Amino acid sequence: MKTDHILSTATSDAALRATPTEDGLARRFADFATLGDALDYAAAGGRGLNFHDARGTLIRPYRFAELRDDALAMARRLIAAGVKPEDRIALVAETSPDFAALFFGTVYAGAWPVPLPLPTSFGGRDSYIEQLRVQLASCDPVMLIYPPELAEMAGAAAVAAATTGVDWAELETRPAPEAALPAAGPDSIAYLQYSSGSTRFPHGVVITHRALLNNLAAHSHGMEVVDTDRCVSWLPWYHDMGLVGCLLSPIANQVSADYLKTEDFARRPLAWLDLISRNTGTSISYSPTFGYDICARRMSSQTKAAERFDLSRWRLAGNGADMIRPDVMQSFVDAFADAGFAASAFLPSYGLAEATLAVSIMPPGEGIRVELVEETQLSGEGHGPDGKRPQRFRAIVNCGKAVRDMRIEIREEDGTPLPERAIGKLWCKGPSVMVGYFRDDAATDACLVDGWLDTGDMGYLSDGYVYIVGRAKDMIIVNGRNHWPQDIEWAVEQLPGFKAGDIAAFAITTPGGEETPAVLVQCRSSDEGERARLRDAIRERVRAVTGMNCVIELIPPRTLPRTSSGKLSRAKARNLYLAGEIKPYDIAA
Repeated sequence: MKTDHILSTATSDAALRATPTEDGLARRFADFATLGDALDYAAAGGRGLNFHDARGTLIRPYRFAELRDDALAMARRLIAAGVKPEDRIALVAETSPDFAALFFGTVYAGAWPVPLPLPTSFGGRDSYIEQLRVQLASCDPVMLIYPPELAEMAGAAAVAAATTGVDWAELETRPAPEAALPAAGPDSIAYLQYSSGSTRFPHGVVITHRALLNNLAAHSHGMEVVDTDRCVSWLPWYHDMGLVGCLLSPIANQVSADYLKTEDFARRPLAWLDLISRNTGTSISYSPTFGYDICARRMSSQTKAAERFDLSRWRLAGNGADMIRPDVMQSFVDAFADAGFAASAFLPSYGLAEATLAVSIMPPGEGIRVELVEETQLSGEGHGPDGKRPQRFRAIVNCGKAVRDMRIEIREEDGTPLPERAIGKLWCKGPSVMVGYFRDDAATDACLVDGWLDTGDMGYLSDGYVYIVGRAKDMIIVNGRNHWPQDIEWAVEQLPGFKAGDIAAFAITTPGGEETPAVLVQCRSSDEGERARLRDAIRERVRAVTGMNCVIELIPPRTLPRTSSGKLSRAKARNLYLAGEIKPYDIAA
């Protein structure tokens, strides 16, 4: 779509020049009372946001000063349309100047922006409309604002949710009469954030200005941001890592940023590395594990990365948003070391929307560190093998230390704190923890206790470092023993022809009433004999690694459901499988 709907200054193609990496404005690490104050300060300098097309060509430099002017104009339009403080404004979060100005315009108007997802390739029209509808019903906005290209689907969702749908190109044409802007304070609500898995039962995370600015300061200090740094990102702005880490953080910490749209990255992932290569400063760029995996695989058929890329100035290669896999990170290093990529640039981290974003970050320069943990410790059976079967280990990645002002504890199921190196639930407490879930006291009370947040993740502490083992809700319990679905999925990935994202493991109940793991595997073979052979090979592989007999189902490619940020959704896969909506291939016994 066009990205110049709300541009305050016309810019000819011949004059396009990215905003500078460095300028004369003294850097402040998000030490502001409100997000509006942060943009006001950033606008005094020359840095800004830079939007690129699918080939990485700059199409729109957008200085923070221009963003502020456009946001103030949009705030006046919203106020003229009757928007009042604390109203919710739902915004379809396209990576564009339009969304950035709308988000900050909503903040300046005293209302609460609610970023909502774009459609993905993982579902059709009806599923996207339904996803928007349930999130709109949850946040109860006075309007949904969307790009012109999504008018049909977003408009249908607005009608279904009984709210007003507005095309943002049309909104831009409205007058922007002078109006007094409400004053926000640190404890005012800044925005609502839905997690990537928010579909059937969405939870809107309520984040205050105080919480946001505290977290933005914490992770900029944790990353040790320097004047030569520049952010490069393809992450979606409806996800907390994309919105908070790659849009709001560059503004609050006065860092120029370069963007690819998420869908453009999906089509041409190496354009991400092209952008980093062209940066003459130092780059900070984050990705979930699958982003590194895609790039490493794309290079597998090419000879030398050094012929195309220069990654020597990639200072921080952040990892987050899903389980960090050391084998994938090693593959990325192997593929791009000759282009100057240093393994020490990897920056593992851990966070979640309920904590605004960052909970822990690896100190820069330490790279990826792993510990080998024996399977019996992971399964809760004690601290060593029983002697009846061989020891098996899993590599657990170090996710760094608690960010500034954050406390972390590992607890038993009953809330009792555990000592170092004991696996349990991870709890955290700090100024950036959410106020709660919007209009959902029961869900809030279930995870917030005396200011401590139950993250729902399992892990342990070692010498002050955080190690994440998995999601408690994903755990498969068979005969009283805990099994992590990642272990089963990784076992299948070792077989030729399968890769991360092809496999989903979860627990089901057999007709006899017993719990057993089911493993869905996307299969690309159309030969029935080959499918039978693959199913038997998978069954034997899983049995060899885990000691369990599992239900193995081969399913068509692109069948497994994803969250809006592209991560595998085991819970949704289980529900669709049990409902008969995922149909396995019929394979003779």
